[in-house]
Amino acid sequence: MQTHNSDFTLTSNDSQRQMLLIPRSQRRSFFIQFSILTLLGWVVGGIASIALEKTIVETIPPSIFQQHLTWYSLGKSFSSNLIFALIFGADQAIVVRRYVSGWLWLLATSFGWLIANSVSTAWISYISAIAASSNLTLSANQTVILGILSTFLYIFSGIWLGFCQFMVLRRYTKDAWWWTFLPSVSFFFISISIWLLSVVQDFIPEANRTQILYLSGQGLTAVILGVVPAIGLCRLKKSRHTNGISSSS
Repeated sequence: MQTHNSDFTLTSNDSQRQMLLIPRSQRRSFFIQFSILTLLGWVVGGIASIALEKTIVETIPPSIFQQHLTWYSLGKSFSSNLIFALIFGADQAIVVRRYVSGWLWLLATSFGWLIANSVSTAWISYISAIAASSNLTLSANQTVILGILSTFLYIFSGIWLGFCQFMVLRRYTKDAWWWTFLPSVSFFFISISIWLLSVVQDFIPEANRTQILYLSGQGLTAVILGVVPAIGLCRLKKSRHTNGISSSS
């Protein structure tokens, strides 16, 4: 009787493991690979977007973009953000494609990132314009309030990225609604990290302060964008009608 109960427990545990999107035996390797490739995508995407902007500036004659400054700025910004989003999404898809469609993840991540970035940039620019257009000098409290509001809007914009990725994950997993808010959690930790860097900036030598703060901020951002989703993916459970995704997805 005891042997029967033991076999039943083992069978039940095996069934639970099979229901996980990322099997327990693969979690560690998946976590490391996803985090590293997200970091790589952030670095390579950033370099590529900067290089593209530089190429556009050097290719287009100054007389042309001076006459159409608004369209030029929008086009340059969109092009650089697009190349970054595609590289960023593609690097994550290399790992994720073993469990969900890689092409869908690439498209969802790229599209979601573009929307989130555009929305947060637009709101923050709008708030900055209101502050700059004020004839009165802002008080310390008003400055803090505007800063908190800008940070909140940045964090809230992550919902767009989460929603786009959720539309892919819902095909393969169950009860994944909370994923919509997961990128906002990442953006929250990023905001906290950037704030902590600003607190300790006085302890950094002034000669290298700007470079160190920039590289530290970029590094922490990339790590958080890799670690938080990796943990989230390891928590997801397969949908019962999912039969698995081939490695060529």
